[in-house]
Amino acid sequence: MTHAAHSLANEALWEKDRAHAVHPWTNFGPFERQGSLIVTKGEGCYLWDADGRRYFDAVGGMWCTNIGLGRREMADAIAEQAMRLGYSNYFVDIGNDAAALLAARLAELAPGDLNRVHFTTGGSTAVDTAVRMVSYYHHVRGNPDKTHIVSRDASYHGSTYLTISVGKRAGDRIEEFRYKEEGIHHLSSPNLYRRPEGMSEDAFCDALVAEFEDLIARVGAERIGGFIAEPIQASGGIVIPPKGYLKRMWEVCQRHDILFIADEVVTAFGRIGHWFASQDEFGIVPDMITCAKGLTSGYVPLGALIFSDRIWDTMAEGGHRWFSTGFTYSGHPVACRAALKNIEIIEREGLLAQAARVGGYFEAQLATLADLPLVGNVRGRKLMACVESVANRETKEPLPDEVGESKRISNACEAMGLMVRPMGHLNVMSPPLVITEGQADFVVQTLRKAIVDVTDQLVREGIRIA
Repeated sequence: MTHAAHSLANEALWEKDRAHAVHPWTNFGPFERQGSLIVTKGEGCYLWDADGRRYFDAVGGMWCTNIGLGRREMADAIAEQAMRLGYSNYFVDIGNDAAALLAARLAELAPGDLNRVHFTTGGSTAVDTAVRMVSYYHHVRGNPDKTHIVSRDASYHGSTYLTISVGKRAGDRIEEFRYKEEGIHHLSSPNLYRRPEGMSEDAFCDALVAEFEDLIARVGAERIGGFIAEPIQASGGIVIPPKGYLKRMWEVCQRHDILFIADEVVTAFGRIGHWFASQDEFGIVPDMITCAKGLTSGYVPLGALIFSDRIWDTMAEGGHRWFSTGFTYSGHPVACRAALKNIEIIEREGLLAQAARVGGYFEAQLATLADLPLVGNVRGRKLMACVESVANRETKEPLPDEVGESKRISNACEAMGLMVRPMGHLNVMSPPLVITEGQADFVVQTLRKAIVDVTDQLVREGIRIA
């Protein structure tokens, strides 16, 4: 949206934001010229800007507005909790009722013996804590050098100094910042679309597992403490791993005494139709699960690290150690109450089943976009999906970055009342679980028109689409 498109009513808000706010991942030039789209209202799957224009939010906020916006019972629960106990110290030996109830509920929902919960402020801080816990756990067991972490290319695990270093997504590493390098290793992304030409899915999976084994042999199992993986890589491009990949990587971890961290900040709480994807979708019980986003459906910031009784028992053995990490807002009673109400709504309204049903329909409809010349790949699982643009469908060659076709597509969608998220050469979607089949049709039809229009623009500009 450009400055010229603003009404007088929106002008003051727009200018205040442009003059003073620093947004995550700010692109300075475009921001200074164009500012931001100022959103003032949300209801269900829809957002309204300061000029009253309505948009269907197919991005789901930031992968998080699972139950939809504008829920009166959520607002009432948050308000009631804020009046009764708006904050309480959660350090050492002080708790609160909302946090206690939520910890027990998460233990019920999590797979296996993941019965221990450490509350954080969001996904980044949950992953940060998980990575630090790896070192703590192995140190207690007499392995102080077992601190190295293995991650993957195209992964995103947060934006703290530690978690941005553990992740490795194109565009996140910039020369102006420094990153932790020592003790962090990255394997290939399990991206089937970008696997070597002519390689089968099974052979690709074999190669990925062998790469992990080779890394362990090179670095030493006595030094590698943890492996972290998003069950489906989200911001890295909706990467669905090869069949059996996660189970086999988990088995490698088991053989070498490496803790398996499932980063379910995106996939948990219904995104692909389950409370947690690790066991229900991929058949593994990790040692730790990190979650946030759908935990409160974005109404209030909250994250959690859920980990096994075995890890707790090891760390607590002897009763003399301190687990010296946490945050002022850990176990925040208002955030925990919001999460409890959110879980109640998901369960009462059958939103996991709805996400699976409508998500399957959404997958099928999105697949019809594969006939468009600009579309190289359509992929996803239930309510997380993306469309990847290419210059050549045969070679999978991308367009030059300066073309910016995904941003052009998202701009065209926005002009028609639809929000999708441009990332590199992708347009990404993660709509609320309350999306209907009719709304899914609107998303796909609007996206099709936007892609066709942008393709026509590119051709007129002399850009070849093969």
